[in-house]
Amino acid sequence: MIKSTGSWYQVLAEDGKTYNCRLRGKFKIKELKVTNPVAVGDRVRMELEDVEEKTGVITDIQPRENYIIRKSTRKKYHGHILATNIDQAVLVATLVLPRTSLGFIDRFLVSADSFRIPALIIFNKKDLLEKTQLAQQQELMEMYEAIGYRCMEISSFDPSDVERVKKGLSGKTSLLSGHSGVGKSTLLNQIDPTLEQRTQEVSTFANKGVHTTTYAEMFETGPGTFIVDTPGIKELGLMDINEGEISHYFPEMRELLGSCKFHDCTHTHEPGCVVMDAVEEGYIAGSRYLSYLSMLENDDSHR
Repeated sequence: MIKSTGSWYQVLAEDGKTYNCRLRGKFKIKELKVTNPVAVGDRVRMELEDVEEKTGVITDIQPRENYIIRKSTRKKYHGHILATNIDQAVLVATLVLPRTSLGFIDRFLVSADSFRIPALIIFNKKDLLEKTQLAQQQELMEMYEAIGYRCMEISSFDPSDVERVKKGLSGKTSLLSGHSGVGKSTLLNQIDPTLEQRTQEVSTFANKGVHTTTYAEMFETGPGTFIVDTPGIKELGLMDINEGEISHYFPEMRELLGSCKFHDCTHTHEPGCVVMDAVEEGYIAGSRYLSYLSMLENDDSHR
């Protein structure tokens, strides 16, 4: 399935044609409460209804290898699946216009790591950064690379940077996500000008991006290369993760698993906690630990 517009689903069939399909019956996977039973990236079975009109009915959803999910902004205790069956999760982040918080970055990484999906952080708009901001961005990249995450700093308007991004996406199915205004649509247009994704200037008054992508959609940008573009995300609430497992999805904390004095250590107040010691010693970055605490404080993260 390559695009969902709410009531209709666009399916790319084996014959290379795209069909507008609707759902037959209700689908539940792992009893998840979700607002979208079928998500971009799902492999489905369909029956043709009208060959000329290219319409059909989705009759079955194949088992998912993985998915990225966030809390629904409309229904409490429900999730919204951003994409399924992906090879990597790509977060486009910016330090200016708008600024991506480290907490948002870390929540995205935890969501990806919970399904062992490799993540790539692309820091965009380097051409807008002052010297001190470039140094700060370099420090952030070094921090994330030290714990195993790939990072790039780019300008969407630099052809050599765009080529590096294309190389990193080649041959994979990638989820492309981030706040509104970070330049996802502009980057997509540079990767494949035929897409003609709509872009809009960031509001300088509010320093926030304007939503230009309305629905998640998958594009084929090269042989075996697919990119799932998602609407800009304001907040990323964790779903389907038990709060006792959150530390497992921080690679630097996972390395210390089982080393604390108490086996059920929450790494918040217990004596003999090696994670808190690692934070004090600078082995674990303070910003990462604060993100962890923020996720623990989210009472709904395990629902």
